[in-house]
Amino acid sequence: MLKLPASLGRPLRRTGLQIASLLLLLGLWMLATLFTEADILPPPWQVFQRIGSELSQGELLSHVLITLGRVFAAFILAMAIGCAIGLFMGLHKTAGRFFDPWLLLMLNLPALVVIILCYLWIGLNEVAAILAVAINKIPNVAVTMREGAKALDRELLEMARCYRLSRSVTLKEVIWPQLTPFIAAAARSGLALVWKIVLVVELLGRSNGVGFQLHLYFQMFDVAGILAYSLAFIVIIWGIEYGLIRPWESRVNRWRVA
Repeated sequence: MLKLPASLGRPLRRTGLQIASLLLLLGLWMLATLFTEADILPPPWQVFQRIGSELSQGELLSHVLITLGRVFAAFILAMAIGCAIGLFMGLHKTAGRFFDPWLLLMLNLPALVVIILCYLWIGLNEVAAILAVAINKIPNVAVTMREGAKALDRELLEMARCYRLSRSVTLKEVIWPQLTPFIAAAARSGLALVWKIVLVVELLGRSNGVGFQLHLYFQMFDVAGILAYSLAFIVIIWGIEYGLIRPWESRVNRWRVA
């Protein structure tokens, strides 16, 4: 019997388990449709047909790309600012204690309030939309990175000082490798949160994007359309997760295995 190498067997088993999980979810969906009306919960093939129809018309791709652009813009802005704030608060204890109430305030400020205020203060435009999403995500990134900075190995930092390493070398060779798990965690949770907030932003104040389409289909009570746009964008987020974030996380964490 042919036996696969361990390095190849584990990824195949993991992939097989994930495929089985998705098939189970699809089966449960199909089972649920047996007890509900089609206009309440359409069967999977009807939703997939709707995705194909929207793609052929060009509507789905257009709105998804617009939403994706807003997601990436807000995500990059939130990660950059949130990482800087979190590192500053984690490496400087006095500053961390001083600004902790600010961070707690922002963490508990409802996303809807931030979105409404940005639209009122800046206007119904792209700047307000992206800024509202970024502001909602920055505190979460900052908290994650603050805990990462607190968890840094102080002995390694002291060693860097003893060898008189420059700040850039210390950041690259000592601090950065230890922070990559926290950055990956912030990125993964951030991507999931950002695109959900983007949909709310589009629903409230934009005339295009997935959120706008969901609002339109909600008014029409078109469940198939709502599920079609939702699934299409979820598949793209899955692609980013498995195609970009996880491979990057595995690559930068090789030193921990070694």
